[in-house]
Amino acid sequence: MKDFHTPITRPTSQIIQPPHTPLETWFHKQGWKPLPFQTQAWEAYHAGKSGVVSVATGSGKTYSIFLAAALKASSKVTAPGLKILYITPLRALSRDIERALKRPIEELGWPLTVMSRTGDTGASQRQKQKTRLPEILITTPESLSILLSYPNAEIAFAGLQCTIIDEWHELLSSKRGVQTELCLSALRMLAPNMQTWGLSATIGNLSEAAQTLVGSGNPYTIIQSEESRKIHVHTLLPESTDSFPWAGHLGLVMLPELLKTLEIKTSTLLFTNTRNQAERWYQELSAALPKFFHKMALHHGSIDREERERIETGVKLGVIKWVVCTSSLDLGVDFAPVERVVQIGSAKGFARLMQRAGRSGHQPGKTSEILFVPTNALEILEVGAYRHALQEREIESRVPLKKPYDCLIQHLVTLACGDGFDESAVLNAIRKTHAYESLTDEEFRWCLEFITTGGRSLQKYTEYKKVVFDMGRWRIATPRLARLHRMSIGTILSTPSMTVKFQRGKPLGTVEESFIAKLKEGDAFFFAGKMLELVTVKDLNAIVKLASKNSSIAPSWAGGRLPISPSLSAFLRKELASPTGSLTEAERTALKPIFDAQRRYSQIPNEREVLMELCSSKEGRHLFVFPFEGRFVHEGIAALWSFRFAEVLKGTFNFAFNDYGFEILGPHDYPFQELFSAHFLATERLGEEIERSLNMAELANRQFRGIAQVAGLVFNGYPGEKRAQRQLQASSQLLFRVFNDYDSESLLLKQARQEVLEQQLEKSRLEACLERMKNSRLIFQETERPSPLAFPLMIERLGTMRGSLSNETSLEIVERLKREFSAGKRG
Repeated sequence: MKDFHTPITRPTSQIIQPPHTPLETWFHKQGWKPLPFQTQAWEAYHAGKSGVVSVATGSGKTYSIFLAAALKASSKVTAPGLKILYITPLRALSRDIERALKRPIEELGWPLTVMSRTGDTGASQRQKQKTRLPEILITTPESLSILLSYPNAEIAFAGLQCTIIDEWHELLSSKRGVQTELCLSALRMLAPNMQTWGLSATIGNLSEAAQTLVGSGNPYTIIQSEESRKIHVHTLLPESTDSFPWAGHLGLVMLPELLKTLEIKTSTLLFTNTRNQAERWYQELSAALPKFFHKMALHHGSIDREERERIETGVKLGVIKWVVCTSSLDLGVDFAPVERVVQIGSAKGFARLMQRAGRSGHQPGKTSEILFVPTNALEILEVGAYRHALQEREIESRVPLKKPYDCLIQHLVTLACGDGFDESAVLNAIRKTHAYESLTDEEFRWCLEFITTGGRSLQKYTEYKKVVFDMGRWRIATPRLARLHRMSIGTILSTPSMTVKFQRGKPLGTVEESFIAKLKEGDAFFFAGKMLELVTVKDLNAIVKLASKNSSIAPSWAGGRLPISPSLSAFLRKELASPTGSLTEAERTALKPIFDAQRRYSQIPNEREVLMELCSSKEGRHLFVFPFEGRFVHEGIAALWSFRFAEVLKGTFNFAFNDYGFEILGPHDYPFQELFSAHFLATERLGEEIERSLNMAELANRQFRGIAQVAGLVFNGYPGEKRAQRQLQASSQLLFRVFNDYDSESLLLKQARQEVLEQQLEKSRLEACLERMKNSRLIFQETERPSPLAFPLMIERLGTMRGSLSNETSLEIVERLKREFSAGKRG
């Protein structure tokens, strides 16, 4: 346990017995022994401290701080009302958490009531909670904001003793984390003595995470377990490996091998990175093992909530044995019956792999086992990087966001809807958050003016004058505006969707509106584990029936392609240079054809080198570069270098990128190597050049849509009557143009550009990559044809062009090119 403030001590004469003795007694009745970190948490809470408990998934975090807080709340005679607030990032977890929290309270006979308040809570119960909250309330950041937006919030939260944020690492680097920070700042104004604790998995920047949680300048304590969870990573290898790998070429080809490895009686979670991938793997698994169909299930965020809950219950009871899932099962739910975890494709980072591995052996002291199924032969190399990182206990950091103005605007309107706010007191509280500690007077005044007058651009429109000064406080202008604001509270933005329903009305889940728009009546598609036929589209519902024909069509959702993490990138470069360290003999044998071919056609760089391959084809001149820094960084460098090449010698360029490198395709005989200079690695005017190399106006316009929704500039629609995508898009585009024309210094425009640079293109990571390349040996290698490392990039580019290229399928194109290269032909 690490203290970052002066320890609280008590005279020896006052200590009769440890204050947590009732907790130890209850543990012993369960046949358990408190772990050292749990005891430390109880002592720290009793001493009045705040901070973070950071231990591996499944180690018993829930019964650390909570039991100490509940003991204090039960023993201290106070007025009835809210004493403990338990915030979870997923409302689907609230029922499991409620059951876990009620158990010790009921068995110990404490006079405490536990209830949930999320978007799934019934209207009648929410209405009752407006007048009186229970002693312990489980909620989400969004629902907490709504509670703060009601009048008399000052009374409702005045007796709050403790706020616990579960899975803090998941919230930390998102706008939901900022929303949580702002809510905590408001709670500290209402309950100055409130203790704040976060429960977190292991992350690299734990001190920063703790400081962000408790507020800037406030003392914090970090409690960690001395025992680290043991994780064994195994690889399912193909019978043979292709010398020319390409993304996804293994994928479902590995299904027969996987079926040989798994047993239906062994409870297993099969994780994929995207919902589309989950749909396809479930379809193939259920087709391969039809007699076990009733023991398999599909679980992702777009499937109807009741169906997800049925699946989770089935897993706990042992009725459902295999679940193909996404990150929807990453967090929180106690799946002690799960014996095995399978990761299909790269997990993209150490933290995600550890989180998923922790779903198996989900008990203190257990070893977690995970089976890795590569979808690309090069992903086998990542297994070595994972093992290397586990040996060195390396884990990624989660970087908190800084000054998202849309979140601040939403929060100010939220407070105005409730009891109103005092300008100086709120500004002081907001500046104590990590996100807004550098907020200037001018920036705060801009936000305040924006919600009171509409700002420079919208002052003629009364609907944007939401807040007025009344009786010494800033308050919402009308009850109608308060109702509309409560319906829009939150920072989770989803692409406009449609509900998929059977003709008799049972909902299956949601898919993106654009997917349904591509179908016509009678078309079949696979969704929620069922083969469906589109009957008709009515309002925002896609009416379906079970299909009598098969189809390979499945919905795809935006935002599924994440880049590999910076830490994984670094270990991957080490593993590429010396692939014997953390790989098994079988894994090295599987990679041997690729490495042998790479050496034959080109060479393999070490971690202090960057390989840059050049070759010519009938398409033009190719430049392949391999920084191994993730797809977003590679997209930015490819665009930046294309711009810099064009400045020196005009040309038309196409580019492609993946997690390992990027390709720039230029005109025939374009002299890439001759034109390359130190200028291509310069970072002095990086932001400006990136903006010039890309259509920044269009990228910022797209980013602005989400900002406009969070800031309350566009209304999503009443429940059940969501506005169509084109309406929201048109509204945000119009506002974007208005701001550009009449308020070019708008903080929301500034935020849109900043989010494009930092989140979409990872500008900070891109800059670090260029700096690393400055200190590396750049190897220009002329090749007769694309090397094994370059081949996936060429296929990536051809895949985006295949609609106009020919009537060949992507697989036919790949097989033809492989034959040509193997025969020694050039493009």
